[in-house]
Amino acid sequence: MYLMKDITRDGDPVLRKRAAKVQFPLSEADQQLAHDLMQYLVISQDEEENKKYKLRPGVGLAAPQVGVSECMAAVLVPGPDDTILFQETLINPVIISNSVQDAALSEGEGCLSVDKDIEGYVVRHDRITIRYQNLEGETKKVRLKNYAAIVCQHEIDHLNGILFYDHINKKTPFKMTPEGVLID
Repeated sequence: MYLMKDITRDGDPVLRKRAAKVQFPLSEADQQLAHDLMQYLVISQDEEENKKYKLRPGVGLAAPQVGVSECMAAVLVPGPDDTILFQETLINPVIISNSVQDAALSEGEGCLSVDKDIEGYVVRHDRITIRYQNLEGETKKVRLKNYAAIVCQHEIDHLNGILFYDHINKKTPFKMTPEGVLID
């Protein structure tokens, strides 16, 4: 099980590398990695368990964030009333299409690998279609919008050596495109 001490922090070179493609069938190590990434998210979103293990809550965790330069990320996006909007381990994910409309989280983004708050809008696509492989190696395609789309773009960025604050406009951090939407 991953704890906060296991999370790779900003400044570590692994976070700026393009991650290697994962091969199938998954090795035992990759199966364990997939399990541990998702387990962190599940436990971190449970209030009692979170307090017990002193975790920062997360909605996504990519392999480079635990020091493994492989194209794998777990995503667990909660919805209203204890529902789940999207839960999946994404292996070798690629954004194959996106909307013209931009979106950003009104409160900005955070990251388990970045210990300080960095203010500003992280402008991303409001809707995306991604292609990825699941744990069995099956190719999947899913369309996501709003918060779930933003979370997946954040995690896919990790696999390409990009951190969320790279998207913030340095001169005008709270600038949003006129047609863009802010998501609460």
